[in-house]
Amino acid sequence: LLQSGRHSWLAGLKTLLLNVSRAVTRDVLITFSPTEGPSRLNTTEKGKAGKIHLPRELFRSLSSQTVRVVVTVLNIQQLGMFKEVNQTGQVLDNTVVGITVGESSISGLQEPVQLTFPHGELPQVSQPCGAALPSPGRAGGWRSSGCVTQPGDKGTVCSCDHLTFFTLLLNPALDGSTARALMAVATAGCGVAMAFSIFTVAFCIFVRCRFRLEETVRTNLGLHLNLVGSLLLLNLAFLLNSGLSGRAPPSACGLLGGLTHYCLLCCFTWMALEGCQLYLLFVKVLGTYIHHYLAKLCLLGWGFPALVVGVAGALGSYGQYSIQTKDHQAIARLCWITSKHLLVHYITNCGYFGLIFLFNMAVFGVVTHKSCSLQGTGAVQGHRKPWKVALVAAGLFCLLGATWALAFLTYGISSAAVLYFFTILNSLQGIFIFIWLVVLYYPKTKESTGSLSHIIRHDKTTTASQD
Repeated sequence: LLQSGRHSWLAGLKTLLLNVSRAVTRDVLITFSPTEGPSRLNTTEKGKAGKIHLPRELFRSLSSQTVRVVVTVLNIQQLGMFKEVNQTGQVLDNTVVGITVGESSISGLQEPVQLTFPHGELPQVSQPCGAALPSPGRAGGWRSSGCVTQPGDKGTVCSCDHLTFFTLLLNPALDGSTARALMAVATAGCGVAMAFSIFTVAFCIFVRCRFRLEETVRTNLGLHLNLVGSLLLLNLAFLLNSGLSGRAPPSACGLLGGLTHYCLLCCFTWMALEGCQLYLLFVKVLGTYIHHYLAKLCLLGWGFPALVVGVAGALGSYGQYSIQTKDHQAIARLCWITSKHLLVHYITNCGYFGLIFLFNMAVFGVVTHKSCSLQGTGAVQGHRKPWKVALVAAGLFCLLGATWALAFLTYGISSAAVLYFFTILNSLQGIFIFIWLVVLYYPKTKESTGSLSHIIRHDKTTTASQD
């Protein structure tokens, strides 16, 4: 491996020329920085700057015995390059890294090329890798196809199956006024959600104590009561977090972050238990009696999140997290999962909720199909009106985490209108659940309380007659 030297013939552009043999026995490692440009990196050296990892299989697949490798680091602000008219993403440190091997285009690599872009805590909400997209007659653009973005110990790692110009695109953060307005809306929404959560808890207790209910309906109310209780605690934890995190010492901030994470995981877990209960009622209609069923659900719903938070706390995942504007001004500080432990967030929040939501939507589809089938046979038409069927379906959809799913799907979208919409929508979840429970469970006739029990009862009758 022969290093031909570094060259800097233009302000904002630095290059490294290497002649690499086809018989190279180790991977080629190169370090780069916006100020120093690219240079060789020894295998035992731990660089704090960016790093490029070229696998040796890349060179062994070439026909030439020796090939020239050119690594270029560009400052696109100084050069006026790679500026797209409608580009919304911001290039990290205005730095673009170009890699060419030989004179031909290389793509479809089995062993990907890896680039590590170093950075600290970023105000932006997502960091996808961007590869240059040639566009004749225009300034060009960026695409993320062919690259996989992963969080690393010292930044973001981009694994790509082709060679071109690469960068890290950051979705722009909110401006200060919009961010502060969103925080105000979220705080007010938490207050409203807490009030209606308290109303819902009081209503569930009133119905359980005042009316004689079937065992199935009592269990359903118990589940709803625990889910609404977890939502109440989550909103309370958020309000405490936003009010105390700015002046809390590190140890107290870690505890507050763990508490907020625990309440969030409790909400997810109780949504999963709501889905499991629906599955048992509508799919496993003739299930066996489970002794202390609700108590066991409470042990799982409140105990499993404590176990997860305990493990995350032992790893030191909780601390102060800053929400910043485009100009890097902190508008809010929360005690949450720190940026050094983003993997904990992706697994325990995004991954965990994703699995729960997929399961709940599958159960929701089965329940909706069975309900429509029973309505079509006329078995329950005397008990349920069409508007009430629609309300039950909408309430279940909300109860099983639909509003949360919409928020996760918009993760990384910087549109102020979208953020306002889903901030308000999630804040109104407590109101939706309260109205749904009142309409669904409050008895207005001599019928048994709980519209869901009608479907369950008729379904049991139909199944038993068929057997």
